[in-house]
Amino acid sequence: MQFDKGFFVEFNRLSRPFWLGESQSRTRQLLLVLAGLTVLQVAIAVVITEWSANLFNALDQRSMSDFYMQIGLILLIFAGSIVIAATHLKVKRRLQIDWRTWLTEHLIQRWMGAGRHYLITHVEGKNHDNPDGRIAEDIRIATESAIDLTHSLFYSLLLLISFTQILWTLSGVVTLDLGLLSVPIHGYLVMLALIYAGGGSILGWWIGRPLTKATDYRQSVEANFRFRLVRQRENSQAIALVRGENMEQKRLQVLFSRVSEAWQQQTQAWANILMFTSGYSVLSMAFPILVSAPRYILGIIPLGALMQSVQAFQQMVSALSWPVDNMAKVAEWRASVERVLGLIRALDTLEREMGRPDPRKIRLVKSEKPILAFHDLCIAKLNGEVIISGVNEEIFAGQRVLLTGNAFTASKLIKAIAGLWPWGCGFIELPDDEPMYFMPPLPYLPSVDLRSAICYPHAVEKFSDDAIGYALNLAGLPDLLSQLDRTETWDDVLSREQQQRLGFVRLLLNKPRWVLIQEAFDSLDPEGEKNLLQTIVHELPEATFLTISNQPTAEAFHERLIRV
Repeated sequence: MQFDKGFFVEFNRLSRPFWLGESQSRTRQLLLVLAGLTVLQVAIAVVITEWSANLFNALDQRSMSDFYMQIGLILLIFAGSIVIAATHLKVKRRLQIDWRTWLTEHLIQRWMGAGRHYLITHVEGKNHDNPDGRIAEDIRIATESAIDLTHSLFYSLLLLISFTQILWTLSGVVTLDLGLLSVPIHGYLVMLALIYAGGGSILGWWIGRPLTKATDYRQSVEANFRFRLVRQRENSQAIALVRGENMEQKRLQVLFSRVSEAWQQQTQAWANILMFTSGYSVLSMAFPILVSAPRYILGIIPLGALMQSVQAFQQMVSALSWPVDNMAKVAEWRASVERVLGLIRALDTLEREMGRPDPRKIRLVKSEKPILAFHDLCIAKLNGEVIISGVNEEIFAGQRVLLTGNAFTASKLIKAIAGLWPWGCGFIELPDDEPMYFMPPLPYLPSVDLRSAICYPHAVEKFSDDAIGYALNLAGLPDLLSQLDRTETWDDVLSREQQQRLGFVRLLLNKPRWVLIQEAFDSLDPEGEKNLLQTIVHELPEATFLTISNQPTAEAFHERLIRV
């Protein structure tokens, strides 16, 4: 498992604002409490070794009074250990959820801001795919495991410091007789522990190296498989109507075969580690007794000192074996951190590209006049291929303009106005202080109560029930009045026509001055679209409209026609 400087620099940049931010005094206090509780945990471990030595000495001497004393002491140790462990767990989990909450909110704010959740899908590379999985799962692993690993490392360092001193004292002096020369060896058990744990750690790291790559690969393919399932659920009706089940099954089988392949790779890496750690743990129980027993057999140390030596040796080796014991968790943690960093890098790249002047990007500027204008506008595909060029048009307040012809090109024009398609050149002049209201082919209907879904993205308090009822009647949806408090997955429950009519309801509720309609009524029959357009003209007589539609009935309700 390789760690490079750049990874730690990026991880520090990711975590530093939470831990060292000016508003994080409570976090730092919790961190100090956690460190103090960890010191107490180590103190309990040291006390237990002392108690163990006294217990075995009492047994060796067959002293009932000392034996009863040890019973009383272990009850006190037991009570103290329970209180410390429970408090420690609560403080640690509080830190974990606080960090996860902060990082999740921070990343969601960046991802969902200014249309970046859409624009990032056009950033090259696969290191930022499946942002939902990176935010929901990888942030959880990155934060929880970081605190778990840091705590266990700190605990191991304290153990190492404490028990090295104990083991050095218990080792005494062993004389190595070389015939003509006798060499006194101080702290031989400490040296053996260092050699034993060092050799095990090096071998363990070498065996565990493939696990990082295998873990990262598995997380990626699992996210791809999960994302495909979500996409199929979201488009179940369209798939069923065209009988596309067989094709989707094949695609799912291909994705799951990669999951299975990743599982096998990770299983093999785990098996190699498990074989090593299993043997290592068994040997760790026997080795300290074998190297300490001769001194007890020769009568140099009592039974209590022997058992204390064994426990101190095991604690020291345990501390030194932290890399071996945590290699799998470190691999999983690093893979998740890399996935979170991949999304952050993509957002950084996107923000840099959008923030600097670029003649190959469409510029949006605010006008001092109530006008929507296109100046030498050129719209291109991601690969640079020009879709449309030389657009010079002015749309004044109150006009109703119809875009006909190529709906794909027209939709790119709408996205460019919204700032969601910057690829091309020229600039678009937007009316100052007049927000643009966009009507996509299908409105987004969150899975909440129908009243909240209709009012989205505003709070329900913004619109009265009378206004909602009035708009529903105009939209031809009076039957939905009785379902305003009902919660459903509305894009599954309602037909496409009903969803588009709800988009019309939102339009009437918001009463915007500038409206861009992108085939928002294409599921309606000509008479239904005509009725809605008539209602719009009547209810919003001063509004400006830029409409994408190829329906013949639409021309009668627009003053100008632009063919793209």
